[in-house]
Amino acid sequence: MTPLRIIFMGTAELSCASLAALARDEKFSVVAVVTQPDKPKGRDLQLTPSPVKRLAEQLNLPVLQPLRARDESFLGQLRELQPALIVVVAYGQILPPAILALPPHGCLNVHTSLLPRYRGAAPIQWAIANGDAETGVSIMQMDVGLDTGPVVATRSTPVLPADDSQTLHDRLARLGAELLVEIIPDYLAGKNSPQPQPAEGFTYAAKIRKEDGRIDWQQPAAQIWNRLRAFTPWPGAFTFLPGQPKPQLLKIWKAEIVAQAGAAGVVLAADKAGLVVGCGQGALRILELQREGGRRLTPEHFLAGCPIPPGTRLD
Repeated sequence: MTPLRIIFMGTAELSCASLAALARDEKFSVVAVVTQPDKPKGRDLQLTPSPVKRLAEQLNLPVLQPLRARDESFLGQLRELQPALIVVVAYGQILPPAILALPPHGCLNVHTSLLPRYRGAAPIQWAIANGDAETGVSIMQMDVGLDTGPVVATRSTPVLPADDSQTLHDRLARLGAELLVEIIPDYLAGKNSPQPQPAEGFTYAAKIRKEDGRIDWQQPAAQIWNRLRAFTPWPGAFTFLPGQPKPQLLKIWKAEIVAQAGAAGVVLAADKAGLVVGCGQGALRILELQREGGRRLTPEHFLAGCPIPPGTRLD
């Protein structure tokens, strides 16, 4: 059987599991990988390739990096490749109708939520932040809207208490890759017809801003704990420790909910077991923290160099 000609479009680390799964499956032939142009990073602003480009080069796959997906010269390159299917995972640009209509079998997108919940940029983080018990992946047939296309297949996974956005990201990346290669043959054969998303009941997952990580101690401890996990590793959950000449940023990496009452934002206890901070309801025990410019430390090591007496108010 002739392998299916596929163009893969992706940029982020999330995309790599799906690309690897397609590349190692003999039923598919990845004829090109499309990713965003190299971007300057670091203090010296050195041009850095995307995770997908690095993987594609390891797999000896041809790479295309158009500045804009709607450039006519790029569209011409895609037409010459004659893909039967385009697969898109976290590419980072809206695809024009000309690309969506190009392959005979359309464009499939791997999206990390159970659509229509959490359309948009940050479904993984908001699933944790909102305290969802489960999330998952959706394979969607793309249309001109933002994550509005018919859903071909879904697979769910629980959101575990130990999860942060990195661990859930990695699990969903694997889950999406497995589901993608599993359903493509049936999709091509017309055995699993795409189901339109309902016109109502959808939610959006807005792009994460750095300020989203700032802790509001007036919120219940459970809500703060969810947001801490959601925004780890980026932008991180943070608060401010009073000090001179200015308050000092304090990043919280790990915490647990404790059944204790106290004023919101006030340190109720500080010892090697942790910093207990009052919340709008209940309290959090901080188990790992970091001063700006410092290292991640346990409370015992942190307090040895930076005592925080009970009664200190975090902002």
